[in-house]
Amino acid sequence: MPNQTEREKMLAGEIYNGFDPDLEAERQHTKQLLWQYNSSQSKPERQAILQQLLGHIGQKSIIEPPFYCSYGQNIDIDDYVYINFSCTIFANNRVTIGQHVMIGPLVQIYTASHPLQVQARNQGLEFARPILIEENVWIGGAAILLPGVSVGRNAVIGAGAVVTRDVPASTIVAGNPARVIRQIES
Repeated sequence: MPNQTEREKMLAGEIYNGFDPDLEAERQHTKQLLWQYNSSQSKPERQAILQQLLGHIGQKSIIEPPFYCSYGQNIDIDDYVYINFSCTIFANNRVTIGQHVMIGPLVQIYTASHPLQVQARNQGLEFARPILIEENVWIGGAAILLPGVSVGRNAVIGAGAVVTRDVPASTIVAGNPARVIRQIES
């Protein structure tokens, strides 16, 4: 597709320039909203800021401050989601979180990655893969989700797990790299 913006390349999963001035301006705007959010004292004030910050925030969804993200508009959160303290979402591509998801403290969700070739990295080139977290998922504290993974409905990710590949529905995964520990019985 000719004349794509760096943002369009980023969301398409293609190599893009992370130093692009338009992307930098968007990150700065996100940082300003995050500063307001993390400094706010009341729940109504925080919810109003989330409406501006995120692509979508569902009803009765809560993000405990402090919260950190790169591009808030790329994050869609469904209803009844609880995100605990100090969550970081590098949403350089879409991050979709289904309803009734619980995310523990210090969880890190990364869509962005970098080329292996040093010259490309030094030029600010990177790429990003979307992350999907389906409904009724529980992610334990300090877990890390890497670019491009999907987490199936009703899954549980153990505390401290490093998720490098898709998590099947109704399973418990743990470890580094995360692996299936067992199926969850209904």
